[in-house]
Amino acid sequence: MFLTLFLSLVCCAAITLLLVAAVAFVQENRFFSSAPEEVRALLKPREQELFKGARIIGWVMMIMSSLAIMGAFAIAVWDGFRNGFTFIQFFVRFGVMLTIYKAYDMVFFDWFLLCRFGFFQYYYPETAPALEGRKYGFNIRSQLLKLFVIFPALAALAAWICTLF
Repeated sequence: MFLTLFLSLVCCAAITLLLVAAVAFVQENRFFSSAPEEVRALLKPREQELFKGARIIGWVMMIMSSLAIMGAFAIAVWDGFRNGFTFIQFFVRFGVMLTIYKAYDMVFFDWFLLCRFGFFQYYYPETAPALEGRKYGFNIRSQLLKLFVIFPALAALAAWICTLF
C-alpha cells in the first residue's frame, strides 16, 4: 500500500507540473478544452511567449510530466506482476491511485488554484469575470461522475487487463 500511495503522490506532482507547463509556459488555448465554455470564449490567443524560450521549457516540462505519470503506472503494474496480484488487488491499487488524483484535482486545482489563489486568472486575466465569485470550480458534476463511475470502471478495466497476463 505504501508504494501505491507514493505512486499516487508522484502522479499528483506530475499533473501539477503539467498544469504549470500548459498554463504558464506553453500558453496554447487548445490545452484548455476541458475549461467551461464561458471561460474558453474569453481566452485570447497568446502570440508572444512569456519570455524567450518559455514554450520550449513548457514542452519539456509537459513531456517530463507525461513520462512520470506513465512511469508511475508502469511501476504499479510491474510491482503487481512481481507480487502476483489478483484482480481485486490490481483494482484496489488503480482505484486508490485514481481516487487520490481526482481528490487532489478537485481540492487543489479547482478549489484552491482556480477559486482561491487565482493562478489561471493571473496568466489569463481576461477570464476573471467568468471565474469571479466562484466558491468551487464549474464542473462538479463531471468531477463526481469521474470519481464515482468512470475511474472505478477504468480501474476495473486495467485490473482485468493486468490479470490476463
